[in-house]
Amino acid sequence: MRRAHESRRTRGSRLGLLLGVAWVLSTSGCKKDEAAPTEEPVVTLGQENVARAEVSALQSGPGISGTLQARSAAAVRSEVGGTILEIKAEQGQRVRKGQELARIEDTTLRDQLIAARTAARTAESALQVAKSEEERNSKLAKAGVITQRDYERIQLSVSQAEGQLAEAHSRLALSREQVGRARVTAPFDGVVSERQASAGDVVQPGAPLFTVVDPRTLRLEASVPAAKLEQVKAGTPVEFEVTGYGDRTFSGKVERINPVVDPGTGQVRIYVTIPNTDLELLAGLFAEGRVASEARRALSVPVDAIDEANHATAVLRVQDERVHRVPVTLGLRDDVAQRVEVRSGLKAGDVVLLGSARDEVGEGARVKVQAPRPEQQPVAEEGPGVGGSEAPPRPQSPAAQQGQGQQPSTQPGQQGGAGGASSPAH
Repeated sequence: MRRAHESRRTRGSRLGLLLGVAWVLSTSGCKKDEAAPTEEPVVTLGQENVARAEVSALQSGPGISGTLQARSAAAVRSEVGGTILEIKAEQGQRVRKGQELARIEDTTLRDQLIAARTAARTAESALQVAKSEEERNSKLAKAGVITQRDYERIQLSVSQAEGQLAEAHSRLALSREQVGRARVTAPFDGVVSERQASAGDVVQPGAPLFTVVDPRTLRLEASVPAAKLEQVKAGTPVEFEVTGYGDRTFSGKVERINPVVDPGTGQVRIYVTIPNTDLELLAGLFAEGRVASEARRALSVPVDAIDEANHATAVLRVQDERVHRVPVTLGLRDDVAQRVEVRSGLKAGDVVLLGSARDEVGEGARVKVQAPRPEQQPVAEEGPGVGGSEAPPRPQSPAAQQGQGQQPSTQPGQQGGAGGASSPAH
């Protein structure tokens, strides 16, 4: 009995010892867990997610668009009827004022000219005879040989001969002019843009033959809203881009403003003069730009960086790896460059969030902006492989593989790479 009692006491003490050790270990484990701090996630931003506030040229004014037209353009038409004998100008050919473009058959016109010249000579002879007769009868009238009535009749014949001579001279001039009209000439220095007739065609007076334009000065007709008419004045500069010329910018000036507003559209027609002395621009191209009614250099940020939530204008600025919401005061807005002037709240060089990054990254979040990657050399296009098969793809470098993911990502600490994407911090 005594041994059995001692064995039970021994087992009880061992069990108590084990429970005590377990409690000590569990208590120390809980304290260790409580002491370990939680690491704050870091949002990694690419260069496309941020922008810097910088001083840039800003312009503001109503936008315009339209088709370039030659300021001077003439439709050369036939002034006489007949068969076209020769075409001496083609499309795209430069011509000088008075240069012959085409020749129309003028045989009939020359015959009419000969007849008119003969009639004029006959009228001149008749006038000379009438004047001689008047001179002889003047002496007879003074001597009383003929009556005054007969003398007045002779004077009337002289007047009639003078009138017939004047008519003959008019017909002669008209015939000469008609012969000259058979020779079609350029009305001014320019370029033949269209040719509507060919040699051998029989044309009537008024038939279109050529179109000649002067490309040295172009004109752009555009419309602006009547509400913005106060920003448009004669002489105001205009900047625009032309289809087919990439990002090149051309300039002109407002020449005239239509005094009547279109009641249907509420638009006002304006006319812009564009110098083109080097003949670089072509008539018929589509142009799009704006009237630069106001321009200045000022501190600006992209329009996409502005947050106008809750009726307050602000930006999310990155400073000391933290996102701070900063109220700003805006000024001139450049709708073409998509930038807006910041009058207060930022300084040159400040980094602000753009687009989706501005919407996803909350104020106070910890962020890290990736350094800009060096420009990569262009890779030549691979040709086909042996037998016409496609060439194997060129292996990408590790830096290029890492640069493919451009969305903002979070990482648990400073040592996390840009590729470890997770939900952004809030």
